[in-house]
Formats: sequence, C-alpha cells, structure tokens
Amino acid sequence: MPTKEEVFEKVQEALMDALGVDDDEVTPSATMVGDLGAESIDFLDIVFRLEKAFEIEIPRSELFPEDILTNADYVKDGKVTPEGVAELKKRMPFADLSKFEANPVVQDFGNLLTVNDLCRYIETKVGA
Repeated sequence: MPTKEEVFEKVQEALMDALGVDDDEVTPSATMVGDLGAESIDFLDIVFRLEKAFEIEIPRSELFPEDILTNADYVKDGKVTPEGVAELKKRMPFADLSKFEANPVVQDFGNLLTVNDLCRYIETKVGA
C-alpha cells in the first residue's frame, strides 16, 4: 500500500508525462485544466497512465461524471442545479466542490479538479 507521498509522486509523474509540464507546476493545488492545461483528450492518457502506475482500473464516470453535466434533470440555464451538485458530491467525494457550489456554471466544472483531488481519488482506490 503506497503512502500519500508515493501516491502524489506517481500522480505527478503521470501528469508530467501526459501533459508535458514540469514537476514544479504539478502542485497539490494546481487545477488540471486551468493550471496544467489538460484537455478532454488528455484525461484519457492520464487515466491510462494512472491505471498502469497503480495497477488499478479507473471507470471514467467515477473520475469525470460528465453524464451529470449533460443531464437536463441536473442542468438548467447552463448551471448545475442543487440536485446536480448533490449528485456530484455523492459521486466525487474526493473533490472539494465548495467553490463550484457557490457558482455552479457547467463550463467552469473543468477547472474544478485539482492534483490533490486526483491524489485523494487514487488513495481511495489503493487504500493509502
């Protein structure tokens, strides 16, 4: 079972390789999209690298619940409804959704996930 530090190091390495960023850019508070420039296609590569590094399987819907963001029951006028935010919290207990909850614009969701959130997710999968 890896330590939290080992999880961060492997996540950092996967992100550096997938996104072509330097180690000093991959900080716990860095956002995947806003700070590291990840695009949707990059997430496939990131997930693949994390699965390989940790020998786990990562269902895409667990890490990126896009079905909620495209569901008319959870989105009204470009914003995620309170029900949608509750569903996101349930599906993404590893992510800090407090900022998003204050202004839940669907287009801003991509800027939500941080390196630390990703590490917490991996920790739940590997029992760190």
